[in-house]
Amino acid sequence: MIIKPRIRGFLCTTAHPAGCAQDVANQINHVESEGIRSDGPKRVLIIGASGGYGLASRISTAFGFGSSTVGVFFERPASGNRTASPGWYKTAAFTEKAKAKGLYTANINGDAFSQGIKDATCDLIEKDLGQIDLVVYSLAAPARQLPDGSVVRSTLKPIGEPFEGSTIDLNTRELKSLSLEPANEEEVSDTIRVMGGEDWELWIQALLARGLLAAGCVTTNYTYLGSEVTWPIYHHGTIGKAKEDLDRAQAALVEPMESVNGKAYVVVMKGLVTQAASAIPGMSIYLSLLFRAMKKAGTHEGCIEQTTRFFNTQLFGSGEHRTDEGGRIRMDELELRDDIQQFVADNWSLVSAETLEDMTDFDGYKQAYLEMHGFEVAGMDYEAEVDPEIPIELQAGEA
Repeated sequence: MIIKPRIRGFLCTTAHPAGCAQDVANQINHVESEGIRSDGPKRVLIIGASGGYGLASRISTAFGFGSSTVGVFFERPASGNRTASPGWYKTAAFTEKAKAKGLYTANINGDAFSQGIKDATCDLIEKDLGQIDLVVYSLAAPARQLPDGSVVRSTLKPIGEPFEGSTIDLNTRELKSLSLEPANEEEVSDTIRVMGGEDWELWIQALLARGLLAAGCVTTNYTYLGSEVTWPIYHHGTIGKAKEDLDRAQAALVEPMESVNGKAYVVVMKGLVTQAASAIPGMSIYLSLLFRAMKKAGTHEGCIEQTTRFFNTQLFGSGEHRTDEGGRIRMDELELRDDIQQFVADNWSLVSAETLEDMTDFDGYKQAYLEMHGFEVAGMDYEAEVDPEIPIELQAGEA
């Protein structure tokens, strides 16, 4: 079938298997161009391994350090006329490339919040790898089923005061005004349960209880803080409260990780296009301005460039970690440079449908969004027939 992007609001409901595969190949090429190193982790578990920083972490460690990787994700295969999710296609492409290099690769598809997936993952690690040297937690989910069977959902709302902002319609390029009422206490609490640090703690506890963390093991959890422009809806909203909970979880993990002479870090990354970010009022405008400023300055990075730099210069680099007062490793220093943020602040209120093309890099923002789904990847023929049904070899979970 011929597959085209189908966008509804801020959601793209289709994915292109060949485009996703090429995107993975491009990321691998970048990692390999940075050189293969021997001073990194040999056995890596990535929770949330099929997209964004999670997938980039899997590619960076496998093809940058020769790591064996176990990826946990929750993706859907193709069914009838419906394509698979982008993460399904990208995991399939990663697996093919890694196996061709002779790298150990295991895939577990299922709900990472569940005890069943945790147990299956621990069983696999115990059988195949013995222990893990690096645990990357990079999970993004709209809802979480708790052990008692109840389901809590995250919400994207301000706290205390209503929020009014604009977002850019990906199809029409029009700015649409949005108004959000403040969250109640239950919505804040539920968002923390879904997007905070509790499940990260549960994973580490499960791995420690089985003796699966090697001496000197490191665990990381990615976060985003942003700048003052985005704080009213992001940092000071429900999502911000969940991100604060990552700091609580990191502090709680210090002592357990010390039992294996290990470390736990929250890592602050730069603003990038993600499915979640496209839904946050104001973020499409902010990122379009940010992309323009950083590309002009020659400092723009995508997921793979940022993640590779993180591993090579910070986590496994020879120098001091670049940390803030909260002990977080900061990888957003280029985004927060004074000249970059001044450009954003000066032009934030001037963006309109008429000024969008001249003032921002909305085209770059939209291309990055479509690339997540395998579209607008350079060199691809999108008029060619492709088979949407791509298999993945799964070691556990749902096919």
